[in-house]
Amino acid sequence: MKMILGIAISVMVLVFAFLHIAPPFVEKSQNIVKPHAPWPVSAQAQALHDQLLVGDWHTDSLLWDRDLLEEEDYGHVDFPRLVKGNVAFQVFTAVTKSPKGQNYESNSAKAGDNITTLVMAQAWPVRTWNSLLERALYQVERLHDLELQAPGQIRIIETQQDIDEVLTLRQKGIQITGALMGMEGAHPLEGKLENLDVLYDAGYRLIGLQHFFDNELGGSLHGQSNAGLTEFGVNVVKRALSKNMIIDVAHSSPQVVKEVLALVDRPIVLSHTGIHGHCQTKRNIPDSLMQAIAANGGVVGIGYWNDVTCDDTPAGIVKTVRAAIDLMGVDHVSLGSDYDGTVETQFDTSELAALTHEMLKQGFSESEIKKVMGENMLRVLRANLK
Repeated sequence: MKMILGIAISVMVLVFAFLHIAPPFVEKSQNIVKPHAPWPVSAQAQALHDQLLVGDWHTDSLLWDRDLLEEEDYGHVDFPRLVKGNVAFQVFTAVTKSPKGQNYESNSAKAGDNITTLVMAQAWPVRTWNSLLERALYQVERLHDLELQAPGQIRIIETQQDIDEVLTLRQKGIQITGALMGMEGAHPLEGKLENLDVLYDAGYRLIGLQHFFDNELGGSLHGQSNAGLTEFGVNVVKRALSKNMIIDVAHSSPQVVKEVLALVDRPIVLSHTGIHGHCQTKRNIPDSLMQAIAANGGVVGIGYWNDVTCDDTPAGIVKTVRAAIDLMGVDHVSLGSDYDGTVETQFDTSELAALTHEMLKQGFSESEIKKVMGENMLRVLRANLK
């Protein structure tokens, strides 16, 4: 009896550790803000930053088991830190599958999945354990729950009217953040076109086509086929356009990007990246494709981590922004942090004024700063949402 009791206690301790200790430990080892002295922010930069419309195309914060209404000392994004960073519009993206051994060069769609273990450890509903669709639905449900808990702090963006209401409230001095739901890779559709309607009805308004592996829609930048869109992928793009969803080609193969551009009649997004001519890594697609996205009216979100910038300090990121402007023009550059996306950064979202400071220091005009920090994002939101 004592042996059975001892085994039961040991199992309970292991389960407690798995559910309550492991998930925060994993996140703290993945979404790192490197230790640093406070980044310089001049009075002029802070005054300008406080007046800006700031928007970010990409954060994976809903993947992690944190209360995003509470400010934490780890990870990159929560709503109190978004307020400190003066962020008006934040896209939250649902990660639903990540291949074991994930890398920028080549991943198999058949590789084991890292997210399954994570969702089980975080005690997500059992329905999410074996369904990518349910994982996507659970993450948007979390966002809706946050909005219900803090309606004066969060407004989910589904229509142009939602955008206008956020802007009106902010003009009145109310520090509300517009939150838009996107998916990182469209594999939650599980090969069924009707699931796009399910996700749209749940609140999704941005659709990334691929992530780190080839899927039913086509080739990934980090997959094995280098393929373009499948017939299913073409149908998904057309259906998404008919529903006024924003198309995101981050992580898509170059051929997919080309074929998407041939299908669309409005601006698309490459939500989080760097510029290949400035930082020559596989993660950054060819400059000519960036120019094609810009020629279609689209925007490119500049990320904050070293693999895409080759210098993840505020000064280095601003140099990447300048390289993007030189390549595509100032109307086609945005912010796309990849916060909470298992990347190391030199600052979190509360410290975004450091970028405004560096832009001024590096000779950016106020007009350039306003466009990059949020006005370009707002234009593309309005061009897509109805």
